[in-house]
Amino acid sequence: MRTRRLLQEPILHFLLIGIALFVVYGKVAAPNRAGMSIVVSEAMVDELAREHEARWTRKPSDQELAGLVDAYVRDEILYREGLALGLDRDDALIKRRVRQKFEVIAEEQSAREAPSDADLAAYVTQNAGRFLLPATVSFEQIFFDNARIPADVERAVAAARVALAHGADPRKLGQASMLPSRVDNAEQDLVARDFGTGFAGQVETAPLGQWSGPIASSFGAHLVRVSARTPTALPELDGIRRIVAREWENERRVSSRSDSYQKLRGQYTVLIEGTKLTSLAARR
Repeated sequence: MRTRRLLQEPILHFLLIGIALFVVYGKVAAPNRAGMSIVVSEAMVDELAREHEARWTRKPSDQELAGLVDAYVRDEILYREGLALGLDRDDALIKRRVRQKFEVIAEEQSAREAPSDADLAAYVTQNAGRFLLPATVSFEQIFFDNARIPADVERAVAAARVALAHGADPRKLGQASMLPSRVDNAEQDLVARDFGTGFAGQVETAPLGQWSGPIASSFGAHLVRVSARTPTALPELDGIRRIVAREWENERRVSSRSDSYQKLRGQYTVLIEGTKLTSLAARR
């Protein structure tokens, strides 16, 4: 009777249920106990020491190194517990950092040896517009303020031409201004910026070694003598090797990331809910 009564006690039922749950949890959780182990390797300790030295320009003391290891273990434990709680889910910042790390891995997996001269030369040919040296021009100019009466400007220009024909110094002719009397090896786009596109266009076609004009600018009128002109040109590889190699490497990295993503993208089926994005889903 006493045994039967004991078996009917609710507290005994709760105790047996608790024991059963404990046993089941132990069996289920046992395979995951390996995840509760944190190994701080000698290489990791050395890395912590190097980071400390790089930051403080001295080696850490034994006490400081122990503190660094403790901090590493603390971070690892809290990180794992955060993952177990799913705190990494739907976090845009974490997703971005993981994506960036994956892209770096994808870049390095496709990395190859440094580009050869043939690789760089082919890259320059394919992207010539990015490496062209701009056209330049050198010229002298005599300025005439267009704020004056047009007839007076014409007479001043005519008088300057006569003086030039008799060997006068061009720097002493025309009107004083903040404009340079001589411009050397100026890029055409800079001439256009400083004097106006119409002026730059006429200077580009003016005969060499002769006074031409008057040529109108955004400031007034000018007599111009072009002394030198160089067309756009593609420089020798040796002169731009570092720039070309950098651009080649950047493009390789971008291409590697894109290729890696496209391969992975083909393994996924993406469903975009909402009728407004149906066409977008079909294109992907």
